[in-house]
Amino acid sequence: MRNIAVILAGGVGSRMGGSEPKQFLSLGGRTVIEHSIETFANHPSIDEVAVVIHPDWRGRMEEIAARGHWEKLRKIVDGGSERYMSSLNAIMAYIDEPDDTNLLLHDAARPFMSAAIVDRVVAALERHEAVGVAVPSTDTVWEVHPDFDAVEVGRLVARIPERRLMWRAQTPQAFRLPLIRDAYQRALQDPQFRATDDCGVVRQYMPGTKITVVEGEERNMKVTTPHDIAALEQMLTNGK
Repeated sequence: MRNIAVILAGGVGSRMGGSEPKQFLSLGGRTVIEHSIETFANHPSIDEVAVVIHPDWRGRMEEIAARGHWEKLRKIVDGGSERYMSSLNAIMAYIDEPDDTNLLLHDAARPFMSAAIVDRVVAALERHEAVGVAVPSTDTVWEVHPDFDAVEVGRLVARIPERRLMWRAQTPQAFRLPLIRDAYQRALQDPQFRATDDCGVVRQYMPGTKITVVEGEERNMKVTTPHDIAALEQMLTNGK
C-alpha cells in the first residue's frame, strides 16, 4: 500500500486581506506551507508528497520546493478556481496509480498537523477506505433555519444537535484512490454539486461507504485570519 500526501494550497487567501496567499505567510521564520510539507515529508509512512497550487503562484512554490530539498515532494499540480477542483486535479494527477494507493488530502493552511495524526490516519487506512480527522466540539452547536429574514426577525434556531455527537472536522482527509476517484466522477455528473470537503463528496455520492473518524488535535488549527497566525506564533514561543 502506497501513501501519497497532497497539500492543497490552491486558494488565494482573500480573507486574510494581505497581498499574498496565507500559505506563504511567515510563521516562525518559515512559510506556512513549509511547515505543512515538512511533517509529511519526514514521516516514514508517507511515500510521496504533492502540492496543489494556484497557477499564479506556481513560481513561488517552485522556489520553496527547491529551497526545501524534500526528496518526497515529486509533483506540483495546478489548482482550480474552487477547492473541489484542486482535489480533483490532484486525483487526476495520480489516476494511473495502483488501486491500493491512498491519498491523504491536507489543507496547506493547517501547518501544525502532527506526525501522531498521520500515524492514526495511516493505521485507519489499513482497514477502511475513507478516513477523516476531527476533534470533539466543546461548544453546543445550533443549526439555524435556512429561511430567515436577518433584518426583520433575525436567525431562528432550527435544531440543537446533541453536543457529544458533534465533532469539528480537520484534515487530512484520506481515501483509497478508487473510492475518491469514483466519488468525484459521480459528483461531476450532478448539476447541483457543491462541496466544502472531500469526505462530504464521498458521503453524498458513495453513500454505502463508512467514513471512519480518528481524533485530531487542537493545534491542528487552520489559518483563516491574522489572529490565527498570532496564535500559532504563540504556540511556537511556548514550545508547543
